[in-house]
Amino acid sequence: MEQKVTIIIPNYNGLAFMEPCIEALNRQSFKHFSILAVDNGSTDGSREWLEEHQIPAVFLEENKGFSGAVNVGIRQAKTPYVILLNNDTQADPEYVGELVKAIERSPKIFSVSSRMIQMNRPDLMDDAGDMYSVLGWAYQRGVGQPPARYNKPCRIFAACAGAAIYRRRVFEEIGYFDETHFAYLEDIDVGYRAKLHGYDNIYWPAAKVLHVGSGTSGSKYNSFKVRLAARNNIYLNYKNMPGIQLLINFLPITVGIWLKYCFFKKRGFEKDYVEGLKEGLRTVGKCRKVPFCPERLGRYAAIEWELIAGTFLYVYEFSRRKLENSGKEVRIVR
Repeated sequence: MEQKVTIIIPNYNGLAFMEPCIEALNRQSFKHFSILAVDNGSTDGSREWLEEHQIPAVFLEENKGFSGAVNVGIRQAKTPYVILLNNDTQADPEYVGELVKAIERSPKIFSVSSRMIQMNRPDLMDDAGDMYSVLGWAYQRGVGQPPARYNKPCRIFAACAGAAIYRRRVFEEIGYFDETHFAYLEDIDVGYRAKLHGYDNIYWPAAKVLHVGSGTSGSKYNSFKVRLAARNNIYLNYKNMPGIQLLINFLPITVGIWLKYCFFKKRGFEKDYVEGLKEGLRTVGKCRKVPFCPERLGRYAAIEWELIAGTFLYVYEFSRRKLENSGKEVRIVR
């Protein structure tokens, strides 16, 4: 049987994660796949380790970010599907087979997001598919919640590219990951474009993977991440929303920016956030905007509804986490 999928592992100084990641892939029950590591100019011995263990790899001279690295891998792949897998993951033995089964359910499925569980807290979810809101906020569905609550397949806004499968030929139609993003929100962007072209992104809980999280950037919030995410948020909205939709959403997006500014000010990152916004506004002209098509009016309307529903889902999940965490604190005090 021919290989169906190429597993692309972008790596930047992730030597500490590589061995358990590869070992988990070697234990897969589904065997019709190949591995391709794309190294972003690592200096920690990753290249030597990959060569020593004879892992097929592409070695880039400099760090091209997540988008640049996975694009190299996708273009080199010859299989119908590609799985993008972060190096700080350990896949369940049925992971690859379940993702292939899910994406083969329909030719209109572009991507499938897996059930990502926190490595250090396996009783908590890390990601059950990525969502987007009318406030201009992207967020991880299910983060911090018990995995049992997310055991049903469903449509999502976009797959988390840290552990997802994609239909390779669709990239030629909608475009590859946007390398102007470098990292952060590039998976929301490509998922958004797929939706505009009439494809679906789904969540498949039977495909399970443990994830460290922030294995490359080093922390949940840091200056680099805050600045790039703020800049890329400007790019994301500009590229994918027609002018009329940007106008309709101007007020909620502005509110979302103000709330995020307040959030980052409490954590000491407000200057980085503002610098990212400024850079985004200053350089947004170099982005390739998705052309407006009157034939897509139904899709624009459906996406707008998803953005509104995504906002309510965010509020619900955020409130639920806060209530449950406060309940735990009360029990500890007692």
